[in-house]
Amino acid sequence: MIKVLVADDEALLRSAFSSLIEAQDDLEVVGKAADGRQAVELVASVAPDVVVMDVRMPVMDGIEATRRITRDLDTGPRVLILTTFDLDEYVFEALRAGASGFALKSRPPEELLGGIRTVAAGEALLAPSVTRRLIAHFADRTRATAKTPWGLDELTEREREVLELVARGLSNAELAATLHITLPTAKTHVSRLLTKLGARDRTQLAILAYESGIVTR
Repeated sequence: MIKVLVADDEALLRSAFSSLIEAQDDLEVVGKAADGRQAVELVASVAPDVVVMDVRMPVMDGIEATRRITRDLDTGPRVLILTTFDLDEYVFEALRAGASGFALKSRPPEELLGGIRTVAAGEALLAPSVTRRLIAHFADRTRATAKTPWGLDELTEREREVLELVARGLSNAELAATLHITLPTAKTHVSRLLTKLGARDRTQLAILAYESGIVTR
């Protein structure tokens, strides 16, 4: 059972999303928040696996709330950002702050549910084509001022190759097929990248790859 916290300042949407999630056999709503501060406080008490977070809220926005919630790389919940349009700089900043992906409010409910499950599993980027387009669009603006991530110089040639492919949205199975390695070996490479670069998940790896110039398009 995946435990979900829903944070949205619009009561109607908060209720609608919660009802949709509760109707699923494998998902459970363990809390609801009307702003980012409430979300941060509730995370400590209800320990969700995933926080569905509106990016623009009063009191504390979704960016700062995400930063606080994902501060602990090992035990913190995953954050799925909700937004009204995909090329949103607020969403990009939320991804930089630690969110694992985003879902568009205008898309069919199945996409939100699939997003929750994908983020909870941590297997791959959520909606790779959309997420990569967002990251590529805004990372280019921040590349000049972004700090070189600690550990990047310590990567082996194969690890840099894996990082580039992860940034392009490949899953572990696709990595294995592309590099002609076993699936366990692909998983090991990704795990080492996360550890060396201090990244939370594959979305964070993609942002680091774009901002450092390893991937430019």
